[in-house]
Amino acid sequence: MRRRFKYLDKPLLIVTVFLFIIGLVMIFSASNVTAYMSHAVNPYYYFLRQARFLGVGLVLFFIMIGFNTKTYGKMSNLLLVGNIAALVILLIYGSAKNNAVSWFEFGFGSSKVMIQPSEFVKVISIVFLADYYENNKGKLNGWIKCLFPIGVCGGIALLIAAQPDLGTMIIYSLIVFIIFVSIPMSKEIKYKTVFIGLAVAGLGAFAILGMGKSLLRETQMERFNFKRPCDRILEDGNQVCNCYIAINNGGLTGVGLGNSTQKYLYLPEPYTDFIFAIIVEELGVIMGIIILLAYLYVIYRILVIGRRSYTNRGAILCYGVAFYIFLHIAVNLLGIMGLMPMTGVPLPFMSYGGSYTICLVAALTIVQRVSIDNGLHRE
Repeated sequence: MRRRFKYLDKPLLIVTVFLFIIGLVMIFSASNVTAYMSHAVNPYYYFLRQARFLGVGLVLFFIMIGFNTKTYGKMSNLLLVGNIAALVILLIYGSAKNNAVSWFEFGFGSSKVMIQPSEFVKVISIVFLADYYENNKGKLNGWIKCLFPIGVCGGIALLIAAQPDLGTMIIYSLIVFIIFVSIPMSKEIKYKTVFIGLAVAGLGAFAILGMGKSLLRETQMERFNFKRPCDRILEDGNQVCNCYIAINNGGLTGVGLGNSTQKYLYLPEPYTDFIFAIIVEELGVIMGIIILLAYLYVIYRILVIGRRSYTNRGAILCYGVAFYIFLHIAVNLLGIMGLMPMTGVPLPFMSYGGSYTICLVAALTIVQRVSIDNGLHRE
């Protein structure tokens, strides 16, 4: 066990623990008013639940860190099949939230737990792709060998789109795309696949639009009206405009921890998608910049570990996790700044949520295991 912990990436571990602590504190600050006034529960409700999620993540870390990346790969096939089955069942028995049937609901009242399979499938697919392309690295000259896992992931993307959860589907598809283009395989197959995929998607969109139908539902189309939200503050621009107000209130140093005004029901769930606005309002732009720099450092350390990996598997795992974290940061922050539609994507380390928190811990544990494997290989 000591040998394993000797090769953990300590800088990455320290920064991620720092971010999780900041996130836990801010979830309490951002949620206590909503918990009491809107949901009639203890002001500590969301704080305690997030602490439990982190506790589950810690247990998962100690379990996962004991297995090497080859074992992850072997387990990923079974987990992927189970997750695909869950996505299919979800369309029949799932619970709706934010106009998407993306959740399984267990329990009652304040003990209710909601699980989002489409979140878990992101990390599982990264492991699945890394293992497949490592095991077949000498056989990537034929179309079937190269594209089989991409076809599987394409089917998963369609299941997510059927919920419909456009934001998750886009992030999932981009993760798979980046992994695919980074694989050392026949350039002819890679370039032709990308070209054909884009062409088919474009032709399909034109065909649907030509028949007078929309690719998106009305509620999804409304999200694309994201510019100048404060001109529509009484309509669909309310949330993003209140984010602007929160950020403006904060200034450089903030109004003080716990002193946000926008969390008083101006933002519907300030402890989830909009938590960065509350962070800046209470702790200031300076703390916001520190968090962004910490994000950049986390991504940088993950990429360094991937670059040092002695196997394609380890490199793909790290690059996939780095892009997974980057996409969540980019989509969330661009959404609250009004530079793209809000898609309900959580902010890493900061947003409340069990499924994403556990998946993020699992993804970071995988990266740390790559670091351990690298260290043991050098001995």
